[in-house]
Amino acid sequence: MHQRAARPGPHTSNPYIVLAICAGLLVLTALVFGATVHHGFVNYDDELYVVDNPHVTRGLTGEGIRWAFTHSHASNWHPLTWVSHMADVELYGVTNPGGHHLTSLVLHAATAIILFLVLLQMTAALWASAFASALFAVHPLHVESVAWIAERKDVLSGLFFVLTIAAYVRYARRPPSIRRYLLVAGCFTLGLLSKPMLVTLPFVLLLLDYWPLERFSNETIPNSAPVGRRSRTAIMRRLVLEKLPLLALAIAAAVLTYAVQESARGSLSHVPMWSRLANALNSYAAYLWKFVYPVDLAVFYPHPGNALPSWRIAAACLVVAVISAAALVSRRRHPYLLVGWLWYVGMLVPVIGLVQVGSQAMADRYTYLTQIGLYVAVAWGAMHLAGTSSTRRRICGLVACVALAVLSAIASRQVSYWKDSETLWTHALVSTSANHEAHNHLARALAVRGDTDAAIRHYRQALEIRPDFVEAHNNLGNVLAARGDNAAAIEGYTTALTIKPDYVEAHNNLGLALAEAGQLDAAIAEYRRAIALDTEFAAAHYNLGNALAARDEVDAAIVHYEKALDVRPDFAEAHNNYGTLLAARGQADAAIAHYQRALAINPQFASARRNLALVLAGRNGS
Repeated sequence: MHQRAARPGPHTSNPYIVLAICAGLLVLTALVFGATVHHGFVNYDDELYVVDNPHVTRGLTGEGIRWAFTHSHASNWHPLTWVSHMADVELYGVTNPGGHHLTSLVLHAATAIILFLVLLQMTAALWASAFASALFAVHPLHVESVAWIAERKDVLSGLFFVLTIAAYVRYARRPPSIRRYLLVAGCFTLGLLSKPMLVTLPFVLLLLDYWPLERFSNETIPNSAPVGRRSRTAIMRRLVLEKLPLLALAIAAAVLTYAVQESARGSLSHVPMWSRLANALNSYAAYLWKFVYPVDLAVFYPHPGNALPSWRIAAACLVVAVISAAALVSRRRHPYLLVGWLWYVGMLVPVIGLVQVGSQAMADRYTYLTQIGLYVAVAWGAMHLAGTSSTRRRICGLVACVALAVLSAIASRQVSYWKDSETLWTHALVSTSANHEAHNHLARALAVRGDTDAAIRHYRQALEIRPDFVEAHNNLGNVLAARGDNAAAIEGYTTALTIKPDYVEAHNNLGLALAEAGQLDAAIAEYRRAIALDTEFAAAHYNLGNALAARDEVDAAIVHYEKALDVRPDFAEAHNNYGTLLAARGQADAAIAHYQRALAINPQFASARRNLALVLAGRNGS
C-alpha cells in the first residue's frame, strides 16, 4: 500500500502560522511582480485584447457582456476573460495599463494563497504545501502569464482552477452531496469560460483521488469486501463515473475552442504530424529544463518545423521515458511523484503542439498550471528526504529558501523585460535565434518611435527568416508608405494578399496606398473587400467613407462614418470628417456636436478645433 496522507484535523496547523504563510506568499508575489504596475501595454495582443478592442474599451456594458458570450475574437472564446478586461477599463480606463497589471498581480497572488490552503487541507503537510505554493508564486516561467495583460486568461483561469480543487476536496471528504458537486461544476465552468485549457482538470481530480485523497482505497465503499481486483475495479468505475459531467463540460469547451481557433491553425499545416510529435516530445523536456534552469526565457520561441536534430528527439524521448518509469516504479512508496508527473504530462497535452495553433514551438505561459505537479513532487520529495532528522530538515529548509531567493531574483529580472515592447522583443532576439516574430514586433515598436530605418531592417530580417510571413509584408508596407514610397508599399500589401487573400488589414492598407496613388475606384474596391471580411472593421468603414465623400457620394459616406462610430465611438477622426460632411449640408448643430466629441477624445486635434471654429463663426455670422 502507498503512504497514507494525514487527514487534516482542527488542530493540524497553528492558524497563526498558516496566516503568516499566506501573508508571506502575498508579500513575495508583490515583491517579484510589483514592478508591473509601472509597465505599459505591449504590441503583442494587448492592442487586440484591450487597447483597440471597441467592445472592451467601452467598459462594462450589457452589450459588451452579450458580445463576450456570443462572439469569438482573436481566435478565442473566453467570455469571462473579456468581462474581466471590461471591468478593468471601467475601473482604470484604457490609458492606465498599471491598473490592468495590478488586477493580474492580485489574481496570481490569490491563486498562490488558495493553492497553499488547498494543499494543506489535502495533506496536512504545512511546509511542503508552503514551498510548493511559493514555487508557483515566484517561478520565472510564470512571468509571462502575470506580466502580460493579454494573458489575463491564465491568471483568471488559474484562480478558478484552484477553487475547483478546493470545492472538490470539500465534496470528496464529506458524504455525497449534489449541492457540493454543483459547486465543483460551477467553479470548473467559470474556469473554462476564462480559458479552455482547463479541459484536463477532471483528469487532475482523478489523480488527486489516488493521492493525497486516497479515494482508490476500499474504505471509501461502505461494507466493502477485502481488497481485491473486483473491488478496486468498482472503486475506479465509480470515481470515473463521478467525473463524467465534468468531462462533458470539458469536451464541449474543447469542441468549441477547436472551432473558433480554425483561423489560427494552418500557419504550420505543412509540418507533418511526425514533426509535431517530435516538437511535442522536445517541448516536454525543454519545459523540464526551464523548470530547473529558467534563463533565456522569451515571449516567443520559433517553431523548428522539420529542423529538430534526431539526437534531441531521442534525448527527449529518453528523459520522458526514464522519469515516467521511475514515477511508476516508486508509486507505492512515493505516490506524489507519479501524481506530480502525470499532472505535468497530462495538463500539457492540449497545448503541446499536436494540434498546432500559431507558429510558436512552446510558450512559458503553458506551464502556469501544468508545473504545479512538479512543484508538488519536489516539495514532497524534499519532505521525504528530510524525514525526522532535525539536521536534514534544517538543510532542506535552507536549500528551499535559497532556491526561492534565486528564483525570485531571476523572475524580477524577467519582469523588467516586459516594461515596454522594445525591451521585450530586444530580449527575445537575444534569447532565441531566427525569431521572425521578434524582428517583426521590434520593428513595429521602432516604427512607432520614429526609427523607420531600423524598423525596415528588422522587417526585412523577419522576411529573410520566413518569406511567407504576411504580417511582416503588411507592416513593411506601412513603414514604406509612411516614408512616401507608395509603389513599394503597394508591392508589399499585394504580396501579403497573394499569400493570404483574406488578410483584412492588408486590403485596407492597400486601399489607402491606392487612394494615395490616385486610384480611387481600386481603393474603394479594397475597402469593400476588407469590410466584407470583417463588418466591424472601423478603419475600413472610415476610409471608405472618406473615399466616397471625395466622389461626392455624401449619403453613402455618412452610412460608413456612422458604422465606424458605432463600432468605435472614440474614433476622433471619424467624428471630425462626419462633422465636415454635416456642415457642408447645412447641419451646423450636428456638425458642432461631432467636432466637440472629437476634441473631447483628443483635445490636441487641431483640424477638429479649426473646423469647429469655422462652423461657429459661420453660424454666429448668419
